[in-house]
Amino acid sequence: MHLLIVEDDKHLLRTIVTILNDEGYRAEGVETGDDGCYLAENGAYDLLVLDIMLPGMNGLDIIRQIRSKGTSTPILLLTAKDSVDDLVKGLDTGADDYLTKPFELRELLARVRALLRRQGAIDTDGDVHYKRITLRPKMREIHVDGQPLELSQKEYELFEYLLLNREQILHRDQISARIWGIEAENSANIVDVYIYYLRKKLKAYGCDSMIHTVRNVGYMLKEKN
Repeated sequence: MHLLIVEDDKHLLRTIVTILNDEGYRAEGVETGDDGCYLAENGAYDLLVLDIMLPGMNGLDIIRQIRSKGTSTPILLLTAKDSVDDLVKGLDTGADDYLTKPFELRELLARVRALLRRQGAIDTDGDVHYKRITLRPKMREIHVDGQPLELSQKEYELFEYLLLNREQILHRDQISARIWGIEAENSANIVDVYIYYLRKKLKAYGCDSMIHTVRNVGYMLKEKN
């Protein structure tokens, strides 16, 4: 799961990104509101963690901007205790939860898990289940019928993205931005190549047909009726 952290305190940002990565998430961080807004609009994230007070665009500006464009990604706000008015504005604007500074990192992790569960991304154990497939983010493993799939890093990230967005059509450009970055070259080709790799590995389990090609659009993970 891909998380974006926008926080101008360099030490806190580094700490949050490190602990989230240690927990099996794929977290990246930026220090300015302008950079955070650009990535939130153009990337593909499962959760955003936003400080309210930021250089450039503040957290509330980012929420307004991305919500106005239809982005429904869950948002966790970070705020100082004396910013109650801004906090209320943030929740009314479209944030999903908040933490007041200073906070314990275990509480941050609990809020992250709760928001991801709320959108159906993980269960109480942190795992994702779909039909015969189980995703274990903490171990960065995917299992079919209890048997682990041997996947490269990018194959894992691609399959994870398909699984978290199961039964939804994902555009090639959308997949490419999520897995290889916004500026990736030959994005359509590389997505097709890695879909081929995944299907080849899933074929041994009779699951290759779960990845559907949507002609001229992209792909979708769905078990056939």
